[in-house]
Amino acid sequence: MTDPDTAADTVTITLGVDYGQAYLFDDSGDAVIPDHLADDDQTRPLGIISVADGVALLTIGTHYGKVSFDVQVTPFEPAPDLGAYEDIVEISFASEAGSVSLHEWGDEDLHVLPPLPAGAGWYRLRYHIHGLDEGHSDYFEEHAPDRYLLQIWPADECGARVVKSTSRRHRSWIQAD
Repeated sequence: MTDPDTAADTVTITLGVDYGQAYLFDDSGDAVIPDHLADDDQTRPLGIISVADGVALLTIGTHYGKVSFDVQVTPFEPAPDLGAYEDIVEISFASEAGSVSLHEWGDEDLHVLPPLPAGAGWYRLRYHIHGLDEGHSDYFEEHAPDRYLLQIWPADECGARVVKSTSRRHRSWIQAD
C-alpha cells in the first residue's frame, strides 16, 4: 500500500493578493467567475471558500500583499493539518480538464499546479488558513503573517463541511449564515 504522504505533490507559491482573494480554475477553458459565487447555498456556511462551475473562490485574510500558499495534490485523502492551521474547511470540486491552476485576482498571474491524479472528475478541496485575523490588513509590502494550504484529492461529490474554526473572523462568518 502506498503511503499517502509520499505520493503527495506539493507546490509552494508566493501568492500575490489583491482584494483578499485568489481563484482555483479548472483548466478546461470554460470556467468563468460567476457574478454571485459566494451566494452558492452549498458553500456559504464555509465562509472562506466558494465553488461554482469549475472555479473556487479562495478568501485570503490579507487584502493586498504576498502570502505563502502551499498546494498539495495527492491520489489519496491526506490528513488535515490540525495543529498548524486555525481554520479548515472542505468542499467538492468538479474538474473537466483533469488539471487546475491557481490564479491571482484579475488573472494577473497564474500558477500551474501538478496534474490531478485521477484526470477529469470529482475532487475534494480542503482549505487551511493560519493567521486570518492577523492577516486582515489593507497592505503588506513584504510577506503577510497569514499562510495557506490547499489539499486536493480524488473523491466522490459530497457536502461541504467545516473541519476546524478558531479564528475570530472565520467564526463570525460561519455564524452569520
